[in-house]
Amino acid sequence: MGHEAIVLPLMEAIHKPQAAIDALDTPAGAIAVTSAEAIRALTSIRENVLPHLSTVMLCVGRATAEAALQFGFQSVGTCHGAGRGLATLVAEMFSRDFPDFPNIPRVGPGSLIYLAGAPRSPHFETALQEFGISYRVAEVYRMSSISYAPEAISTLFEMHHPDVVLFYSSETARQFFRLVTPQMQTDLEDVRLLCLSDQVASAVPEGIR
Repeated sequence: MGHEAIVLPLMEAIHKPQAAIDALDTPAGAIAVTSAEAIRALTSIRENVLPHLSTVMLCVGRATAEAALQFGFQSVGTCHGAGRGLATLVAEMFSRDFPDFPNIPRVGPGSLIYLAGAPRSPHFETALQEFGISYRVAEVYRMSSISYAPEAISTLFEMHHPDVVLFYSSETARQFFRLVTPQMQTDLEDVRLLCLSDQVASAVPEGIR
């Protein structure tokens, strides 16, 4: 598209596969994930997950659903909203046969495992509680900040003068603005800030939006 992409990793995932093993020891009617990182956290324990590949997997977003299918999950449903959209999908699944998968039997209440990360948005779990759906959480990964020298970000901006900055998560946006200097915040007034969702945009300081 004629643009040069400059990648600046701000967070790295620390996988916790044992949490997934412990959670999957108790059978579930469905599994929910809100990030493809939760699927990647299962890679090192694939043999343990094989017996669960026929369990219904419900995901936020096409990329997460594709990761689940590539891993080998056989029945994958997805929603295009964020956490509340996924909770609605779970509620539909637990109340009746899921229309996109006519061969999947009705899932009984109280049989959901949420393979989650930390930190995470509370919206999915809050909506599950509002719907009266009981669930178990397994934190299968943690996002850890990547440290940079104070001048690293300013040097990067001086060298490349970006026109656009893309943020894919609230936590990366918050981490970015922890690193930028007051002078850089002034420079950002001429830079377009593009966010994956309204939730991500809420992490951008009000004076810069």
